[in-house]
Amino acid sequence: MKKKAKKILLIGYRATGKTAVGKELSRVLGCPFIDLDQVIEREASKTISQIVEEEGWEGFRKREEKALKEALDRPKRFVLACGGGAVLHEEIMEEFKKGALIVWLKAPFEVMMKRLLSDSKSATMRPSLTGKNLEEEITKTYEKRRPLYEKFSHISVDTNEKSPFQIAQEINEALTYAW
Repeated sequence: MKKKAKKILLIGYRATGKTAVGKELSRVLGCPFIDLDQVIEREASKTISQIVEEEGWEGFRKREEKALKEALDRPKRFVLACGGGAVLHEEIMEEFKKGALIVWLKAPFEVMMKRLLSDSKSATMRPSLTGKNLEEEITKTYEKRRPLYEKFSHISVDTNEKSPFQIAQEINEALTYAW
């Protein structure tokens, strides 16, 4: 039997289910769940929107890099839901890839749009990345990040029309059989 990964990272674009799946997966595996965006907000005592407004995306990315490095150094098993742009920290992601299972959660463009528009947290948790309308922003940003999601992920899971429990089970099976 193969050894299970100590750390499991969930990556993917906004509104692909990283937080919901991460909570469920941590319950299934019996290990802690960490939401990187919540860690950043807690340490800053500000919402992501406030951080971006006051420090710009560059300031947010510095905070994100610090939080990722701290997670990398954690010795115990956990499930980490990364922000959509965490893959931009390529050196840290390379380190995670060596010892963690990285799962790319995917959803069709239309599904991401629908989820973003219907999520009440979008205003405080997901400030605009480009200043463009949502459709243009998703298209531009996702196309830029997709090669990084592909590069760093060990497996990918389509989250469309699946519950967080179903997705967590799929990932758990991958841990058992493919990892």
